[in-house]
Amino acid sequence: MTNGLPRLAWQYLWARPLTAALNLLLLTLGLASIAFLILARDQVDRAFERDLAGIDAVVGAKGSPMQLILAGVFHLDVPPGNIPLAEARRIAEHPQVAQFIPLSLGDNLQGWRIVGTTTDYLSLYGATLAHGAPWQAPMQAVLGDAVARGSGLDVGARFVGAHGLGVGGAVHDSTPYEVTGVLRPCGCVLDRLVLTATESVWFVHDEMHTDKDLSADERAELQAALDAEREITIGLVRYRSPLAAASFPRFVNSITPLQAAAPAVEVTRLLSLIGQGTQVLRALAGVLLVVAALSVFIALWSAVRERRADLALLRLLGAPPRRVAALLLAEAAWLALLASALGLLAAQGLAALAGRWWGDAALPTLVQAGAWPPALAWVPVLAAGAALLAAGLPALAAYRVDVHTLLNPRS
Repeated sequence: MTNGLPRLAWQYLWARPLTAALNLLLLTLGLASIAFLILARDQVDRAFERDLAGIDAVVGAKGSPMQLILAGVFHLDVPPGNIPLAEARRIAEHPQVAQFIPLSLGDNLQGWRIVGTTTDYLSLYGATLAHGAPWQAPMQAVLGDAVARGSGLDVGARFVGAHGLGVGGAVHDSTPYEVTGVLRPCGCVLDRLVLTATESVWFVHDEMHTDKDLSADERAELQAALDAEREITIGLVRYRSPLAAASFPRFVNSITPLQAAAPAVEVTRLLSLIGQGTQVLRALAGVLLVVAALSVFIALWSAVRERRADLALLRLLGAPPRRVAALLLAEAAWLALLASALGLLAAQGLAALAGRWWGDAALPTLVQAGAWPPALAWVPVLAAGAALLAAGLPALAAYRVDVHTLLNPRS
C-alpha cells in the first residue's frame, strides 16, 4: 500500500479529468502570475543596479530629475535639454569629481540611439569588443550587440543616422558613419546603443546648419560661431569620495544653471512607483491561489463522499486510517507538483515573450527567459501549502471514517 500510494493517488486524481484539469489550471495561473512577478522584479532590479554601476550623479539641464536619470542612464526618455560645453567642463574640473563622461544625444539608427561620448563610457561598464576596434576619429562608430544583431551591420559597413531619438526623423544622408567595432553582449545599456565620438554628433548637426553655397571665409566664421556654442546633453559623474554626495548636488543645483540628480534616489522612487502596480498584480495572483485552493478543497471533499466504498475496501485490505488520509494528501501533492512545474514554465514563457516584444521595439530587454532567481523557490512552497491546506479537512474526514458505518450504512 505504501509503495503504491503515489500511483493510486495519481489514478484517483485523473478519475475525474475535467475537475482535475480545472483545479490544475487555476493553480497554474496563480503560480505563473507570482513566478512572473518574482522573475520580472529580480531582473529589473539587477538591470538597474548594473546600469547604475559607477555612476554617482547625472548632470544635465534643469527639469525633472527622474527624466534626467531615465534619459542619461537608461536611455528610456527624452533629455530635458542640452548644456553648454563650458559648463560641462566646469563640472568636470570640480575638485569633488573624479570622472566626467559626456553624452551627446540627438540622432538614432532604426530606433537605437546614437550617443556621442568618450571611450571612458566603454570602461565604465567593462565593455569589450567582439571584433573590430573602438572609434579613432569622428564619424566612426561602435555598435552594441543588440544593435548589430537587429540592424545586420558589421565592421566596415556604413550607415546614416536619422534626426531625433525615435524612428521617423530626417535622415542625415551627407554624413555617413563607418562601423569600426561591435561590442560583446554585456547585459547592460550599451547593448542597445550606437557609440561614437562626441565630435561626430557636432559634425552631423553642423552640416545641417551649413549652407553649401557659403564662401570659405563665411564657412570659417560660421564654424567659429558653432564652436563657441558647443553643447553636450548629459554628463555622468563619479565622485572622488562618498562625502561629495552631500555637497556636490547642492553646488550644481544652486550655483550653476544645471541640475544634478542622484541615480540611487530616483531609481528607488521609480521602483516604489512600479511596486504599487505589482502589488495589484500580486493581489490578483493571490486571489487566483485562494480560488484554486477552494476548488481543490471542494473536489477532495466530494471525493471522500463519492469514494466511501473504495475507502471501506482499502480499510478491509488492511490500510490504517493514516494511509487513507495520506491518499488524499498525495492527490493534493500531485496537483501542487504539476502546477508548480507548469507555473514556472509559463512564467519563463511570458518572460521570453516580453523579451522578444521589447527587443523588437528597440527597447531594453529588462525581462528575459532563462533566469532562475532564488526567490522562485517559493513557488512550489506556495503550491504545496495551498494544495495541502485545501486537502487538510478532507484528509481528516477520511482518517475519521468508521469502516463499520461504511459497510453497514443502516446500522
